[in-house]
Amino acid sequence: MRIAVSIAALAVLLAPSAGVAAPAAGATSPGTQPVHDYARAIREQVWVQTGVDSDTDGRPDRVAVRIIRPAASADGLRVPVIFQASPYYAGLNDVPNHDDIDRGGAAGLAPTATADRAQSITFAGYLDNYFVPRGYAVAFADSLGTGGSDGCPTSGGRNETLGMKAVVDWLNGRARAVDADGTAVRADWSTGRTGMIGVSYNGTLPNAVAATGVEGLETIVPIAGISSWYDYYRAGGGVVAPGGFQGEDTDVLARAVLTRASPEVCAGVMDALERAQDRETGDYSAYWAERDYLRDVRRVRASVFLVHGLHDDNVRTRQAGQWWDALAARHVPRKIWWHQAGHTDPFNVRRDVWLSTLHRWFDQWLYRIDTGIMREPMADVEVAPNQWRTSATWPVPGSRAVSLRLGSGPRQTFVDDPARTADDLAADVTGADPNRYAYVSAPLRRATRVSGTPRITVRADLRGDSPYLTALLVDHGPADRYAGLRTLTVQDCVGPGIEGDPGCFNRREYVTATTEHEIVTRGWLDVRNRLSPARTTPIRAGRPYTFRWDLQSTDHVFAPGHRIAVVLISTDRDHTLRYPAGTVVGVRPALSRLELRLS
Repeated sequence: MRIAVSIAALAVLLAPSAGVAAPAAGATSPGTQPVHDYARAIREQVWVQTGVDSDTDGRPDRVAVRIIRPAASADGLRVPVIFQASPYYAGLNDVPNHDDIDRGGAAGLAPTATADRAQSITFAGYLDNYFVPRGYAVAFADSLGTGGSDGCPTSGGRNETLGMKAVVDWLNGRARAVDADGTAVRADWSTGRTGMIGVSYNGTLPNAVAATGVEGLETIVPIAGISSWYDYYRAGGGVVAPGGFQGEDTDVLARAVLTRASPEVCAGVMDALERAQDRETGDYSAYWAERDYLRDVRRVRASVFLVHGLHDDNVRTRQAGQWWDALAARHVPRKIWWHQAGHTDPFNVRRDVWLSTLHRWFDQWLYRIDTGIMREPMADVEVAPNQWRTSATWPVPGSRAVSLRLGSGPRQTFVDDPARTADDLAADVTGADPNRYAYVSAPLRRATRVSGTPRITVRADLRGDSPYLTALLVDHGPADRYAGLRTLTVQDCVGPGIEGDPGCFNRREYVTATTEHEIVTRGWLDVRNRLSPARTTPIRAGRPYTFRWDLQSTDHVFAPGHRIAVVLISTDRDHTLRYPAGTVVGVRPALSRLELRLS
């Protein structure tokens, strides 16, 4: 599906002409039906005026918005909108990452071998084909500083949030927009009821806008989205990169998406990001607080359908876990899917069920049809490839808090070796290894499920350059495990199309592999931030301290006969900065423990 029309906005009338079927006697699944002609749909572009001037040109920033809506919306039919905002529609610039990962060398910007971010971006191109015939409008907006919008990108800054909020305001008659000729355009075809959706950055913007409490945003579907940018580029007071993107930071990402016309006007903004992000201390600051949507979760009035991959090493699972917990504490109407894949759309892993569920979700919240979805179990978790379990909520009800002491006996030491990967150090936990400490449980007598966000306490001393402690929760035992997704040649056509946009998409399927172990989750701490992520407090070499930090949220089943292992290392080569080798860590096992919920 072409990017320009890749997301549909949902139509909102309850009359049969709007695509809503009148339920027959005994019908159990009321909802919108595909009665609108996709080929005749209206396609238009407008520029919405925002309330910010992030490029300081003396004019309010404008957001480019592309819309596709049923033809009947030109004749008095009013419809709701499915809205996907993105900084990626115009592609990416080739920007080098920071080369300060290996501390001890010169810091700066230089080419770094990392994953291709352009290949990691997923566009939910099925939405317009599926939903426009069902009476929805779909809108796609270029985030500030990208594509046809002006302003400057800021990697989650307040201006980006307000830019996308302005689109919701326009759909509700509270903001101005013009067409290419400068003629004022009103969204008089819109009911105002809006749902935001997207994957990755596109899934982060819904969280950001929902945290403003904007009226008219009825629901959001954040998929692999960020709830705190600090926890994307930092962790526990330290610089910790997303998987595959060592050396990337907010300034690099902002420069990569700076695809607007005349990008040079944003040079000062880019330089300010680089200065303020602070790659030296890694401390939480006002810069990161601006990008922390958890701080404003009390303002969320939209319902939330949260989706995340349990193997997402890019936008890590704590982003979803902490957002879910905060929403639950405020009784926000919500639903969650945890799937086995990595950084991807559930359309790629459970297509038929996903489309049906998303359809009923949008009908419920944008058409206000009782589809029954809010009376179903709140959580769907894929505990192994193609093995789904439902539960009333998440973490799994009935699980109990368990504290695993990490051994007994006297102090034990290991020596940091930044050349070794975490996977290497977790591979054979039953043997001795000078570069890690490992606790290994007895073989499990029955299947044991961990659900939630584990927390670790470690009593230890450090002597050397590396300030990091890394904890790995490991499933030790052979199993057929998730190893990726592959694209098949067969296609599904999810709705009607037009030339160049047929509405057909290749199927995907899991790739699995039999392995002897798996790192289930991990977490990091800069020991200088043991008191607060916002404050660096140096330690005294050789003096023992008690350190506490969270691992990433998870949901995993350990098979009977497997062992639960906890591995402690210092440098996590693929994520943390790498200081010179040789830091000695002394662990007091009897005073160290992992707290988690098991069932």
